[in-house]
Amino acid sequence: MSLLKKFFQAFRPSEPPALPDPDAELALGALLVRVAQSDRDYQLEEISLIDRILARLYQHNAIEAAKVRATCEKLHMAAPETDTFGRLIRETTGLEERLAALDALWEVVLADGNEHPGEITIVEDARKAMGLSYADSQKARARATEKFTGNAADVQEGS
Repeated sequence: MSLLKKFFQAFRPSEPPALPDPDAELALGALLVRVAQSDRDYQLEEISLIDRILARLYQHNAIEAAKVRATCEKLHMAAPETDTFGRLIRETTGLEERLAALDALWEVVLADGNEHPGEITIVEDARKAMGLSYADSQKARARATEKFTGNAADVQEGS
């Protein structure tokens, strides 16, 4: 082995830093990131929405939520399959938390105004793995749609 190669190996970490074992929060965050990135257009609006969702669901301030999202981005990249995250959520949370997770996934799908087939596939895979029904998904989609159109209607009424 050349001296130069030994020199570079001395400064290169032998193992990448370990990611935390995902809990329900990190699993949901990774799914949100996965949905947002599935159309290959990860927009600032989607990133901000993920931060707000994590803050709302897990009582984080803005900085904590951004740090959790950054960890979730790394988990998503190194990640198990979508259904693994969904199963983890199903096994560690109650029905209300799983329904809130489904609502959050639909919010990210609808955030940019376009529903991409890849995003919907991820939501459906997660829904099945979380043990939720198609009807649950349709209701979650309607609630997420209402958040976006309801806000628009409020603005129009106020003008």
